[in-house]
Amino acid sequence: MKTTTFIFMLVAGLLLMLTSTVDASSDVQLPFIGTEESDANLPAGPVALNPQVLVADDIIVLGDLFMNAGKKAGKAVAYSPQPGRKTIYDAKWLYRVARYFGLDWKPASSRERIVITRDSVTVGYRDILDAIMMALSDEGAPDDLLAELSNRNMQLYLPANIFPEIAVENLVYDKRSQRFSAVIIAPASSPDAQRHRVTGKLYQMVDVPVLNRNILAGELITQDDIEWQTMRMEKISRDTITTFDGIVGMSPRRGLRSGFSIRTTEIQSPVLVKKKSLVTIVLEHEFMTLTAKGRAMQSGSMGDVISITNSQSNQIVDAEIVGPGRAVVRTLSLVAMN
Repeated sequence: MKTTTFIFMLVAGLLLMLTSTVDASSDVQLPFIGTEESDANLPAGPVALNPQVLVADDIIVLGDLFMNAGKKAGKAVAYSPQPGRKTIYDAKWLYRVARYFGLDWKPASSRERIVITRDSVTVGYRDILDAIMMALSDEGAPDDLLAELSNRNMQLYLPANIFPEIAVENLVYDKRSQRFSAVIIAPASSPDAQRHRVTGKLYQMVDVPVLNRNILAGELITQDDIEWQTMRMEKISRDTITTFDGIVGMSPRRGLRSGFSIRTTEIQSPVLVKKKSLVTIVLEHEFMTLTAKGRAMQSGSMGDVISITNSQSNQIVDAEIVGPGRAVVRTLSLVAMN
């Protein structure tokens, strides 16, 4: 009797265990949200993919990927790319995420994808130099020198939601060679700050006028065409123009590009008389003033002495250009004037 009772209890226990295993198995096969998800947590409309997304935080959430993700929009999905960079997720990955969170979405094709870009603030080369110059000044560097980094294209991309403060550490400055090295930390107040080692040198600098647009030969350079640019003294040649007045009112002998220093040999006074053009020749004397028409044998600017052929006598006179189409004979060439 005891043996029969034991066998009956054993069979009943096995049946109970089998029933529990089937129930658990069926629960696992349900969607992640399952039928227990309340209507309030379901999307309000059809789920759609965001083709391009700009995120500001370190974490990508479900709502960044899909529109109408419901109350699950704030669920963390992946880490964001570094500031200023982007990450691309393909259709297969997106479909797995949608199934995992129970969203009714399927890719229209295998080419469907999403581009996640991390919002950022750009810290440019000049901002980095300013931070280094302040640190060098504390180390006794001369104020009339300016630092230049070995990497002239250096710039940092920092999170947009953090103040882009720069800190300088481990500064080593050699007063004899004017070379330095340092570690740039940005953002300075963030525990996840980027650290970059930089090297450079201090140089004697000078401000020189440069053109802010390309100017063709013969064009008149005006005050609005000039801006100032700081350059290293060692790169300035002896004939480089360093004054504002040395350029205004002049004309290029050949076309000049913007942003480059200008040499005295590259510009000239504006051409007031062109070769073969008609010129009014003036001869001023104590008792009289004679004028005649002539044709210039060469081009010239203000103050240039050029040869002009008298249109009536065909005689050649040398005259100084005093204005557009006007020249004065400084010697008494009465015969040539008649």
